[in-house]
Amino acid sequence: MDLDRLQRCYAIARDDLLAQRNSQGHWIGELSTSALSTATAVSALQLVVRNDPSQTELLQPLIEGGVRYLRENQNPDGGWGDTDRSYSNIATTMLAVAALTIADRGEELADQIAFAENYIEAHGGLAGLRRRYGKDKTFAVPILTNYALAGLVDWREVSPLPFELACLPQKFYKLVKLPVVSYAIPALVAIGQARYFHRPPLNPLMRGLRAAAVKKSLSVLTRMQPASGGYLEAAPLTSFVVMSLASIGQAKHPVAKNGVRFLIDSVRPDGSWPIDTNLANWVTTLSINALASGGDDVAQLDCLPWVLSNQYQEVHPFTGADPGGWGWTDLSGSVPDADDTPGAMLAIAHFFHSPTSDNKTRQQIAAAARSGARWLLDLQNGDGGWPTFCEGWGTQPFDRSGSDLTAHAIRALHVWRDELMDLPIERAIERGFRYLQKQQREDGSWLPLWFGNQDQHDDENPIYGTVKVLLAYRDLGKMRSDPARKGVAWLASQQNSDGGFGGGASVPTLCGGATPSSVEETALAVEALLGADKRDISPEILPQAIGWLCDGVEEGSYVNCSPIGFYFSKLWYYEKLYPRVMTVASLGAALQAFASVPPAPATATTISDQ
Repeated sequence: MDLDRLQRCYAIARDDLLAQRNSQGHWIGELSTSALSTATAVSALQLVVRNDPSQTELLQPLIEGGVRYLRENQNPDGGWGDTDRSYSNIATTMLAVAALTIADRGEELADQIAFAENYIEAHGGLAGLRRRYGKDKTFAVPILTNYALAGLVDWREVSPLPFELACLPQKFYKLVKLPVVSYAIPALVAIGQARYFHRPPLNPLMRGLRAAAVKKSLSVLTRMQPASGGYLEAAPLTSFVVMSLASIGQAKHPVAKNGVRFLIDSVRPDGSWPIDTNLANWVTTLSINALASGGDDVAQLDCLPWVLSNQYQEVHPFTGADPGGWGWTDLSGSVPDADDTPGAMLAIAHFFHSPTSDNKTRQQIAAAARSGARWLLDLQNGDGGWPTFCEGWGTQPFDRSGSDLTAHAIRALHVWRDELMDLPIERAIERGFRYLQKQQREDGSWLPLWFGNQDQHDDENPIYGTVKVLLAYRDLGKMRSDPARKGVAWLASQQNSDGGFGGGASVPTLCGGATPSSVEETALAVEALLGADKRDISPEILPQAIGWLCDGVEEGSYVNCSPIGFYFSKLWYYEKLYPRVMTVASLGAALQAFASVPPAPATATTISDQ
């Protein structure tokens, strides 16, 4: 291993990451622009204008900008992808066609729309859309609603949603087995009302029940709407709510008006919208943990007060979550979850253990960690795993326990176990590992819930999932256990011929990469394999992978992003800080590992290799 080169490349990547901070000392990042978000925003704003012409002067320029973005970013196959680095998919393509139709561009863009309709037909039409989402109606029903509002499908194709159930106390939501995920209650209400308005149920009892629930369920929408106006800070969810309300004569309702305000505030200069405003808290804690991997005293950073201020101190109005968790951003639409909370707990632990932190600071950190640990312990599911937002909502895919979330929670609880010995952390960790063992696939890998790979079968990303689980085994000294060794063997076997990991055909064709491997997955694999017993991996694997990363740093290509993130219901995104953060974490960990290892004894093999 060339330690001088490793040190040099780490310093370049580290300095670049530090330079990405804002003036307040934390990171904000930049999420990919989204054709899907843009399409839904165009539909929503046009329907508001149609139902409230007084908004035309304000909103028409945004509609024009969104239409222009869609027109200029159609893929060569006629479809649209979620990002400008994504393959086309039927969901985004249907939403784009609906938006262009609602915006009265049918004649002007007839050829482009026909091209897109051919793509939709070739991918199964309505049946293809339903196959994509299965029993989960969280996104299929909103898409079909948008399509129906464009006059492209009859309302009978849109499943009615029981919006009256939103009138129940929040604690009962998980008991009534709603047909949408826990974070989609606003869509349940607004889209459910639109379906009721445009195609009322034939059953007079059901018709009467839903009529009686309209006003009260609208009050639920009002209560759940954050100060920004954007539900979850997400343009698609907010747009679905706005378009549904506008279509039933509620364009002037405060919820619709606040949603429009959010869309105005979040549009980008090129006329597009991102999938979410930002992941500031997530990328900040990722950056802190990455810098700590390289031995940095992160207490020298100025962002601890900001991270602590993002911990929720009251019951959250959106999910009813108790205080103690962290969400992905400091903005009002964020919601506490089981990935951002462990990330924050791991980050503040570095400040707690820093020799430069004073006792008062440590006390503040310990209090936050205790609250976070209690929140995580209460969230653990009956199967031993951790879900994203709400315990017990297990009927939909994105509400179930996840291996990546569970491993992250285990790591966070473990790092604080000595300070919080009065909490039942040991039992929670044991249950978590039992869950992980059950989730391990026959080949040794694990699948994550919130990350994917568009070049892999069913959009799965077992590299991400396996790495995140192995880091939990590493932190708890379990890398010689059978599940960990099996996971290491699988991960090592995934190295590409170029020395990197993951990726696929889309990396060189859509993401600007020189080879098929992705920066994100290669860096992740290096971090996990550094923790493996060296007897379990071939000696050339790590030098080759680290060399691949160093090549990228020296060439400047290590900043190339791949769309590996899922933002609800398999909506792809990429984040410009992901490759930077993950490169710093892996090279920093490599530097720590190899700098402390004495040189290998001279052998015929090592001499001949020089």
